[in-house]
Amino acid sequence: MADGVLPAALTVAFLLLLGTISAAHGQLQTGFYSDSCPGAEDIVTAAVQEAAASDATILPALVRLQFHDCFVRVGCDASVLITSAGSAAEVNNNKHQGLRGLDVVDRAKAELEEQCPGVVSCADIIALAARDAIAMTNGPSFEVPTGRRDGLSSNVRDADVLPDVSDSIQVLRSKFAASGLNDRDLVLLTAAHTIGTTACFFVKDRLYSYPLPGGRTGSDPSIPAAFLSELKARCAPGDFNTRVPLDRGSQGTFDDSILRNIRAGLVPIASDAALEASNATGALVGAYLGAASSSFAQDFVGAMIKMGAIGAITGDAGEIRDECSAFNTN
Repeated sequence: MADGVLPAALTVAFLLLLGTISAAHGQLQTGFYSDSCPGAEDIVTAAVQEAAASDATILPALVRLQFHDCFVRVGCDASVLITSAGSAAEVNNNKHQGLRGLDVVDRAKAELEEQCPGVVSCADIIALAARDAIAMTNGPSFEVPTGRRDGLSSNVRDADVLPDVSDSIQVLRSKFAASGLNDRDLVLLTAAHTIGTTACFFVKDRLYSYPLPGGRTGSDPSIPAAFLSELKARCAPGDFNTRVPLDRGSQGTFDDSILRNIRAGLVPIASDAALEASNATGALVGAYLGAASSSFAQDFVGAMIKMGAIGAITGDAGEIRDECSAFNTN
């Protein structure tokens, strides 16, 4: 995995997987733009590279953007990019707090409209940008099925279903299942937190207002003492903006370190730590640190592709937006 490229045997497996995705979702397939806009994927890659050259933190942000687009009720349709609907737009839901990367998608879209007007959807740009971001952080390189079209609605309440950092493992499993994702997908997509940081805002409740017996509040007792001191030193009471690594010691590189930190209790947000609270998800974490370690990258890609097909609009439904932030007016 050092060079981020999947070996040939895994490539064959992925071609089979992608064939299944294509069959199940109509025109969702690899190389969808090979004739209509041959340079589409290169244009998106160039936009991501340009953004990362000045700010490497945009890479995990782009992965998060795809999750936030796909996991809402309507699925992977670029509804999260709409700003023209005012306060009623999905992006204004508090679950999207701190969402970044929309400008990178906009820049890629502008270039694509110059080269191939009315061809490449904003939903596909999100998926391709997330793929590129993973590869650029030493993660696996892989083909993304494309052919999504953009949705025609963006409702602020649609994002209520997004997982929350305070969700229990039972709630997380239920939310993933509602989107057609299983326990393995939950573990693997959580592992995307191998890159990036989180704001103290999302950690503070574990540190200072965790419910304790007798109606008291304090620190989450499952956090190892040394790590608790480390987090409190970074996230003082009332500090909501300082950022801490999601994957302690390996925040800039895609690897399985996040799983080791989850197993050791060394993750800042409660929803990551919650994987150890279920025998099912805990066993999967252990498996990827042991006998199944060699398939971690392959399985992660499979989970990303599966998530990227949630609610995908294909064929003649939806639209290809002229600008990603606004519905077409004609």
